[in-house]
Amino acid sequence: MEIHFLGAANTVTGSQFLLITDRARVLIDCGMFQGGPHEVVRNRVPFAYDPTSLDAVVLTHAHLDHCGLIPHLVAEGFNGPIYATRGTIELATLVLLDSGKLQEEYAKRHSHWAAKNPDKAAREDQRDEAEIEAQEQIAAQEEAAAAALASTGAPVASIGAPVGLHAGDLTPDGHVIASGVDELALHDEQGLGTRMGYPPVGHPDHDAAMAGSPAHPNLVLEEPVYDLAQAQTSLTHFHATTYETPLDVAPGITAVFHDAGHILGSSIVELRIAAQKDVPARTIIFSGDLGRTAAPILRDPAIISQADYVLVESTYGGREHEPEEESLTQLEQAVKDIEATQGVLLIPSFAIGRTQEVVWALRHLLDAGRIPDVQLFLDSPMASKASTIYREHTDYYDADTLALLKKGEGPIDYPEAKETPLAAQSEAIERSKRPYVLVASNGMLTGGRVLNHLRTLIGDPKAMILFVGYQGEATLGARLQAGVKTARVDGQEYPVRCAIRSISGFSAHADESELLAWLGNFIAGRKAGDPGVPRRVFIVHGDPDAQAALEPKIQALGLPTMAPHWHQTVVLD
Repeated sequence: MEIHFLGAANTVTGSQFLLITDRARVLIDCGMFQGGPHEVVRNRVPFAYDPTSLDAVVLTHAHLDHCGLIPHLVAEGFNGPIYATRGTIELATLVLLDSGKLQEEYAKRHSHWAAKNPDKAAREDQRDEAEIEAQEQIAAQEEAAAAALASTGAPVASIGAPVGLHAGDLTPDGHVIASGVDELALHDEQGLGTRMGYPPVGHPDHDAAMAGSPAHPNLVLEEPVYDLAQAQTSLTHFHATTYETPLDVAPGITAVFHDAGHILGSSIVELRIAAQKDVPARTIIFSGDLGRTAAPILRDPAIISQADYVLVESTYGGREHEPEEESLTQLEQAVKDIEATQGVLLIPSFAIGRTQEVVWALRHLLDAGRIPDVQLFLDSPMASKASTIYREHTDYYDADTLALLKKGEGPIDYPEAKETPLAAQSEAIERSKRPYVLVASNGMLTGGRVLNHLRTLIGDPKAMILFVGYQGEATLGARLQAGVKTARVDGQEYPVRCAIRSISGFSAHADESELLAWLGNFIAGRKAGDPGVPRRVFIVHGDPDAQAALEPKIQALGLPTMAPHWHQTVVLD
């Protein structure tokens, strides 16, 4: 029995793990790589296996970096079932259809630019092909090493360097353009264009728009990884399951989905593998993305206390979140401040998970009499659709949220909130009576309608931009957080006169203390080698610095660890 680490290895994104036994081949997640060129290009590297050989796919949740390559997998020949919770399937439908459509549109726009700039396009193509070849060579080296050492049963040593920041890389969403002219960017609520490596071409003044951007543009090929039709086809493979219900997903492999508390329907996946020739029955836990303890709306991550192997995320290794009350107090103060100045509070927020939590917090503060009753605008069509799915799946709610429902209070419904599905409605917001709060996608200022509002408000001393999530390095959001005095919007420099504030406590990821507390359940009252104590904890879904900070603390619990590299194979005994 062996596991291949084909994504989320020494990097946060691209979740993909292949479990091979004597009787079956099961893929856990099939996510997109996002970020700089050395990561984005890996979406173009051929799968490390024949997709037709897979028995099943098991999906932890609906974020793009966990499900984003499923349409590509199906297009390449996978014809089996994809198991996930019903909440995950409904959210993944939104995410994948949006991804396929946007990839088509970005590829067409890039093709149009390439036709006008053939020399530049040829140079980019040569660079792209060289980078893909380099990544394929790294993958091939890892696979060759695995084949050479598989017979020893020892973990395979890594050859490839960890995916981190490299000189000349664009870190997540490195190309930033905020433009009322760039209509495609305004539809991109997931920030897919910049995350997938499409530069902001198709702009009336492309050179001006690119001025001041990092020296090397993101990697891009003219063809989308998959299109809308392929995304639609992939949805026919989904099969719904429920939490805590054993499900036979492949010969000799039973899956149990546990609540991860990250976003609606998110799961910790437990795989129970029947005994094989020389290996006794084993249990492997895949944490997926773990949510926070005592976070609003959803239940806490399920406590699991026995496993032979654990794969644990490490996104927030070395970092702690603000306490919930501190975050609420900061949000309260921001609303009071814009009410006092008759201003505007702009909250950039991703559509799935974060927006629903922000609305919950505003409703909580309003009901407690801590903030004035200011107008709230929700300017994100995808967030509106996601919120509808959240409202329809109350079975995922925690006890506190269910208690609110019984009293007739909608936990993600703010009184008199105005949703603006039409573009004309979105444009009319700036003419509304102040003060008001505006939540718009996306959360890093790299796409979506928030860009139009940013252009209007960034120079307004009575406006405030409140960040409630992580801002990728080199994004406009990160620059504003760093205190820049001017910002390039639409190729023009604008003075930053609005207030800039940040709250870190709204993250949907467990912080370091919460990760360690969850892992502590596997060894509480026991020691390494005792029944049920993991033989090894594999640290995944984290950048190298986060993993390096977390690993010795996991070891201090008494648990052996490993932080695998991309395409590394480990034999499980």
